[in-house]
Amino acid sequence: MGGGDKPMRTIAGRTILDRVIERLAPQCDGLILNANGDPARFAAFGLPVIADGVADFPGPLAGILAALDWAAASRPDVKFVLSAAADCPFLPRDLVSRLYGALEAENADLAVAASDGQSHPVIGLWRVGLREQLRHALVVEDIRKIDRWTARYRLATVTWPITPLDPFFNANTMDDIAEAERFAALGGD
Repeated sequence: MGGGDKPMRTIAGRTILDRVIERLAPQCDGLILNANGDPARFAAFGLPVIADGVADFPGPLAGILAALDWAAASRPDVKFVLSAAADCPFLPRDLVSRLYGALEAENADLAVAASDGQSHPVIGLWRVGLREQLRHALVVEDIRKIDRWTARYRLATVTWPITPLDPFFNANTMDDIAEAERFAALGGD
């Protein structure tokens, strides 16, 4: 997409990150951003910016671990952390309630979102108590794929409909941005 942070791209005059925050803030007790590099680029959002604690940018699991570590240190009362991709401008407004409901109903350790027959493992609910197991998997076992790690645990998968638009649509290309613009113009949020 020409460089830069994808979440800073705009759709209908608002950044993707603004849209993500607007959808998640009412569902969570607090929000943090996981980002490497200069955190000042996100200062306007007024959220803590947490870098990966594992070297060499080993992927989304490192970001999830950073969030779990932050919660354990800063919010010891928190038992679960929601992770979501910051390039998904149309996240469901019932994301946390449905993930948590499935986790409880299925007596699961973790819950992830799905749509259109595809799991979206970066969008999930994570037990803070599993952070040391995740750290071991990342640092000692060199596990990088979320699915490979979650396969070790009882996993609840919650599926959302894809009409009128897949709520886990992510803006990876300029064509995706154009599609999101069309959807927003039609009143799709």
